[in-house]
Amino acid sequence: MASPNARRRQRSTRLTVAVVLLVVAAVLVVAAFVGPLSTVAGVQLFSAIGAIVLGAAATRITHSELMQTRRDAARDRAEQAQAYRAITEQRVAENAAFAADMSARITEREGTISDLEGALDTAQKHSAEVTRKFNAEARRAELAENRGTELSSSLEASESRAAEAIVRVAELEGEIDALRAELVAWQLQGEARKHG
Repeated sequence: MASPNARRRQRSTRLTVAVVLLVVAAVLVVAAFVGPLSTVAGVQLFSAIGAIVLGAAATRITHSELMQTRRDAARDRAEQAQAYRAITEQRVAENAAFAADMSARITEREGTISDLEGALDTAQKHSAEVTRKFNAEARRAELAENRGTELSSSLEASESRAAEAIVRVAELEGEIDALRAELVAWQLQGEARKHG
């Protein structure tokens, strides 16, 4: 590939040659009209043919320069397109690697989250079971405390009735003793009446 400076020099040389040819053609045409009339027809014909040939050569050189410029521009655009394609391929590869890395990280994080959710679920079940057992034990303790309170009240009532019963038994025993004494006194009076 030619360097941009070489292309510029080449173009300027071509254009310089084309300009020189056009100037020579113009000089020939002017010389044909300035020269003597007898030689005018031959010189005019020669000048006209020379001007046509030199103009065609200049046009051809200019056309060649234009086509070369277009080819160079097309080559530059193709090279830029290739460079952009290479950059795009590199970016696509980098994006694919990034996407794969992110997918792997997301999968890993999802696995960790799933494990943590499982552990949390197990901990919640365990906590619920412990809470249920604690509540059951608390109910049992409350029932036992209530039963103890009831038994204590019942015991106090029983002890009170037992004390009352003891007092009543003592009273009844006193009455029985009094009645026996009366009975014995009555029997003694009855025997004393029989004897007397």
